Amino acid sequence: MTTVLIVDDQFLIRQAVRDILDNEADISVVGEAVNGRDAVTLATSLQPDIVLMDIRMPELNGIEATQAICAVPSLENTRVLVLTTFEEDEYLVAALRAGASGFIGKGAEPDEITRSVRAVHAGDALLSPAATRALITRYVLPASTAGPRATTAVPPALAQLTDREREVFLLVARGRSNQEIADELVISPHTAKTHVNRIMAKLYAHDRAQLVILAYESGMLAPGGV
Repeated sequence: MTTVLIVDDQFLIRQAVRDILDNEADISVVGEAVNGRDAVTLATSLQPDIVLMDIRMPELNGIEATQAICAVPSLENTRVLVLTTFEEDEYLVAALRAGASGFIGKGAEPDEITRSVRAVHAGDALLSPAATRALITRYVLPASTAGPRATTAVPPALAQLTDREREVFLLVARGRSNQEIADELVISPHTAKTHVNRIMAKLYAHDRAQLVILAYESGMLAPGGV
C-alpha cells in the first residue's frame, strides 16, 4: 500500500486529488495539510510514502517544506511529488534542488496522477530528460543569482566517484532506468541499483532528480546531452 499526504492550501484541489487516489486499491491518503508548516509536521508524524506538494502556500512554501522534509532522517524513504500549474518553471528547479522527486500538473488526468504516485514510490524520478534539459538551460545555466535561480556549489565528493560511478552518474542524468543502465554497461540491474545508491550517498543526494540537477550544474553534462 502506498500512503500519501496531500498538501495544498485550496480545499477543492485537495478534495479532487483525494477522490482520485481513494479510488485506487493500492493507494491510501493518510492526511491533508493546508500549508508547508503543517506538511512538515504531518509528514514527520505520519511518515507517508509520498507527499503531493503544492508550491505556493502560506506560512511555509512548498520549496521550503520539501527541503525541511528531506532533511528529516526518519523521512529518508518519503518522496515529494510537486503539484504545479507549470507556470513557474524556475520554482520547479528550486523544488528539485530541495529534494523533490519530480512534478505533475494539477490539470493532469486521473490515471496520470496515480501512475505518477506509483512511479515515485518505486524510486523513479518523475521528469523526462527533455523537460529537465529545458529547465536547466533556462534557469540553472544562466549566470543569475536572484531568487530561486541561484545555483548551488558543486560537491567536492564528485571527485571521489570511481570511473564506473561516473559512468552510471551520467546515465542517470540522461534519464536512464536501472535496467537501461545495466543493459548499456553489461552489468546486472542489481549492480546498477547498487551503484546508483552509492552515488547518491557520496553526493548526499536525496533522489535521482537531484543527480540530474547536479550533472548539469557541475558541467559534466551539457544541455544538449541525451
